[in-house]
Amino acid sequence: MGQITRSRLSFLREQYPAGSRVRLREMRDPYCPVRPGTTGTLAYIDDVGTFHVRWDDGRDLGLIPGEDRFSVLPPQQTLKLYMPMTVGYLDGGCPEEIVMGSQEAAEYAPEIISALDWERREMEEDGPEEAERGLMAYYYEEDSVEEKVQSCHFTAEVRDRQLWGVAVCRVQGELTEDELERLKEHITGQASDGFGEGFEQREIPVADGLEIYPHLWQRRGWSIQTEQEQFGQQLGGMVLG
Repeated sequence: MGQITRSRLSFLREQYPAGSRVRLREMRDPYCPVRPGTTGTLAYIDDVGTFHVRWDDGRDLGLIPGEDRFSVLPPQQTLKLYMPMTVGYLDGGCPEEIVMGSQEAAEYAPEIISALDWERREMEEDGPEEAERGLMAYYYEEDSVEEKVQSCHFTAEVRDRQLWGVAVCRVQGELTEDELERLKEHITGQASDGFGEGFEQREIPVADGLEIYPHLWQRRGWSIQTEQEQFGQQLGGMVLG
C-alpha cells in the first residue's frame, strides 16, 4: 500500500468511525488469514490507513485497503417502537376479562417486564437464530429489512404513567421510510398473532393473589410508532432543556 495522504486518512476516519462493523471477503495473509465471511468491529484506523479490527472469533488482525477485500457497515443503533399495552384480570364473579385503568396497569410494569424476559429466554432455546435475532428470526422476506435489522425483542416501559409495549431493534445503519413501515408491519404481526398471542394467554401472578393478562395488541386505539413519533414533543423539550 502506498503512502496515504492526510486528507485521505481524515476521510476514512470520518467515513468509518470506531464501532463500525466489518465483513471480510478476502484476506491476503499467506500465514494465518481470517476466514472469508467473518465479521468484526472496527477499533481504529492507524496513521498508515490500516483498519484494525476486533474479529468476532477473538482474533485481532488488521486489514490493508487495496490488498484485503472487505466491506464496512455503518455502526449499529437501537431503534425502539412503542405500542400501547392493556392489562386485564379475571374476577370470580365475572366471566369477562376486566381491563385495568392505564395508571393501575403501569404499576405492574416490573412483573410484566420479567414475564417478557422469560418468554424471550424460552424463545431463544428454540435455536441459535432465535437466540441471535429474536423476532427477526421469523421475518421471511429476503430484503433490505432482513439485512439491516439484526435483532428485535419485546419489553415494556412506563411513560407518562402509562404502560407501553416496546419492540427494541438493533439496526445496522438507517432505515428508509419504506423499510420502517415493513418492519412495523412485521412487529404488528408478532404483537397480534405471533409472540403476543401466546404471551397474553399466560397469566402473571402478582400481589394479593391476582393474576393479570397483559396484551401487546388490541383492536381499538392501537398503533406502533417510533419514539420520536410517539413522544416527539417531549423529546424535543428534553433536548432544548
